[in-house]
Amino acid sequence: MSDFILETRGLTKDFKGFTAVSDVNLKVRRGHIHALIGPNGAGKTTVFNLVTKFLPPTAGTIWFKGEDITREAPAVTARRGFVRSFQISATFPHLTVLENVRIGLQRKLGTEFHFWKSEKSLNKLNDEAMALLEAVDLTSFAETVTAEMPYGRKRALEIATTLALEPDMMLLDEPTQGMGHEDIARVVELIRKVSANRTILMVEHNLSVVANLCDRITVLTRGSVLAEGTYEEVSKNPKVLEAYVGSDNMNDAHH
Repeated sequence: MSDFILETRGLTKDFKGFTAVSDVNLKVRRGHIHALIGPNGAGKTTVFNLVTKFLPPTAGTIWFKGEDITREAPAVTARRGFVRSFQISATFPHLTVLENVRIGLQRKLGTEFHFWKSEKSLNKLNDEAMALLEAVDLTSFAETVTAEMPYGRKRALEIATTLALEPDMMLLDEPTQGMGHEDIARVVELIRKVSANRTILMVEHNLSVVANLCDRITVLTRGSVLAEGTYEEVSKNPKVLEAYVGSDNMNDAHH
């Protein structure tokens, strides 16, 4: 069994004469929190969309747990335990937080749920949903209507509904985007907590988040891998510093 749960080989995506992603060879080690960083337009989101099958690659292959999943339907890939955390739109704003997590759990169970008549089955689902809310520190919000929750807590709910699917590997797309310090700190702790026994690949703009959280970092620029390593290694790399000048300043991350 390979140490790498996810690999891309020569991953390339062209859009009408523009190469968004060029020959990206990504290796994500089982159990790691791995970040994709880079200036705007570096191709991070495109890589994410390729590995989660939102887009077909122009060239290259994607391997998950040693199997080539390049041409597989997104739903099949998700059933393998490879799940992307969706933006808030994936939750139902008018339902309570608890109801949203319960829907996530029902999805995992498949359609047979609808034929269960016994109240007990529902209670079991409630217990499981409450346990997930506890894991993401949302117990006190269980009966809150989702639309009325603060933004940072909605992101935590997203992670809870993703966890309901019991993924081996979670993809988080800019989990701290648009948050203040307090929310960022809470979400970082949350990611650290839920990363036990699973692998996480995340796209993240905030470098201090990456510095504190990630085992390994891949820096993309203009669709290609510029550098890879620990935060210590990439933050000292002159090529990386140069790529970030004029966008995010790498040094800001230390404060």
